Amino acid sequence: MYTASTAFLEALQETGVSYLFCNLGSDHPALIEAIAEGKAQGRKLPQVITCPNEMVALSSAQGYAQVTGQAQAVIVHVECGTQALAGAVHNVARGRIPVFIFAGLSPFTQDGELRGSRNEFIQWIQDVHDQRGIVREYVKYDNEFRTAKNVKPLVRRAMQFAHSDPKGPVYLVGAREVMEEECEPAAAVNADVRRPLTPAALPGELAAEIARALARARRPLIVTSYAGRNPDAVAALQRLAHRLGAGVLESVPNFMNYPHDDELYLGNQWNQPRQNPELAQADVILVADSDVPWIPTISRPAKDAVIYHVDVDALKTSMPLWYLDTVRSCQADAATAFGQIHDSLKAQDLDPAQVEERRRHYAGLHGERARRLQAAEQPRDAITPESLTAAIRRAVGPDAIVLNEGITNYPAICDHMAPTRPGHYFNSGGGSLGWNGGAAVGVRLARPDKLVVALTGDGSYLFSVPSSVHWMARRYEAPFLQVVYNNGGWQAPRFSALSVHPAGYASRTQDLGLMFDPDPDYSGIAAAAGGAFARRVTKPGELDEAIAAALHAIRVEGRAAVLDVMLPRR
Repeated sequence: MYTASTAFLEALQETGVSYLFCNLGSDHPALIEAIAEGKAQGRKLPQVITCPNEMVALSSAQGYAQVTGQAQAVIVHVECGTQALAGAVHNVARGRIPVFIFAGLSPFTQDGELRGSRNEFIQWIQDVHDQRGIVREYVKYDNEFRTAKNVKPLVRRAMQFAHSDPKGPVYLVGAREVMEEECEPAAAVNADVRRPLTPAALPGELAAEIARALARARRPLIVTSYAGRNPDAVAALQRLAHRLGAGVLESVPNFMNYPHDDELYLGNQWNQPRQNPELAQADVILVADSDVPWIPTISRPAKDAVIYHVDVDALKTSMPLWYLDTVRSCQADAATAFGQIHDSLKAQDLDPAQVEERRRHYAGLHGERARRLQAAEQPRDAITPESLTAAIRRAVGPDAIVLNEGITNYPAICDHMAPTRPGHYFNSGGGSLGWNGGAAVGVRLARPDKLVVALTGDGSYLFSVPSSVHWMARRYEAPFLQVVYNNGGWQAPRFSALSVHPAGYASRTQDLGLMFDPDPDYSGIAAAAGGAFARRVTKPGELDEAIAAALHAIRVEGRAAVLDVMLPRR
């Protein structure tokens, strides 16, 4: 029996989907039957990954796509499962991560007119007017399968949207009757049909204009947040920066955008309540692939700075309030643009002595920063975020893939992990907590040869649904190291309140409803759900041995490991 569901599974396989991250329900009988039939007949189909929680499912698909660039499929149950995707939809949308989401619909017949007609009470309760509207603001494309005859073309079209810049999630739905509909076997998807759109380039005259401005600047600066989503962009940016002698500053980096050990790397900025001096001194700034290049109320360029903006998502159409005071702005692929600007630099534009002076200036700042970071890593009476991250860095090495969801410890983790390899450092790209656990499972499925390290705050650990995450890690042999930066609760809301009301009532009380007291047994949750190695670390002298034991559990015993590391309370 060849049905719409058969065609759907084939189309996913033919468009590069290896895994179906599934939370199945009463709307999926045809899909379940097609999967079982395919297995019985030896068809090559994507592997089903059972996900007890929908947000974990989508976070897993996000992690897989972040390291491979290839969308995977997430399958959920009608509007209930769609809503349970929760903040993970926000994360893939804001992070511009390609993901294919499919949800069933309640049957549209109730008297047995078609196979799949309503036969359970829940199918009346789960019927809503506009299920696709739940996620429409977050997805690049949404549609409904209405017949088995064009399932494959719609999957191809959705995948083209997902993989074309700016990339993002797509959402399709299909009712039981449609997914049960029989049809003639559909032709295989042609890989050459409906490829993603070709990456956009800068107009030649704009590339030349930017090149001249940067070359003649006294203090040229390049600011980026997510250029490293394409690993090729990292090398292109490095080549351009060294040709110019320009400094590189990351702002809220979602990826490894520039090697931290390069002498032109000036660090990263987040919510630190201070003016960034390099930003203030820059006279020409190229902002490339950044949603928040700076926070104007805290840190901003000089008023007379000349700003160019190149971005894969230049208009930020999903952000109601967004603008920069730019000379020129252009929607273009960062890797392509960096190469164009580099190739537009003429010998007459570059004064070797000026380039060397700029290089020495920025290299000096880089060296000063390195010394400050090294001093912050030195042992103290208590474990600090800086010393903890440095210990992890030394133990896991530069080839580990690191996921950062440290929240108030985002800067410390980014600084002291000091990533140097493209495609080896990520955060969610969004603002909904709980990404790191599911993402670690997805990354490990995509890169089974790699050590995967998830560094998380205690709040974001609880948001990640660790019981589901660690059951999946054990079931699908995807062990990873997870380290909980346990500072006793949600520190981010406290910092937000104090930044607006520094001398208010909130500054004079500890009881703001933000602390986790008593502490949950964070690592014990993972041990109970997934047989993970579990240990709480309270003293600096315990740290190196605990990390070594955790890595032994992953590499030798094949199980995940969770370290609950106690940090000073604030």
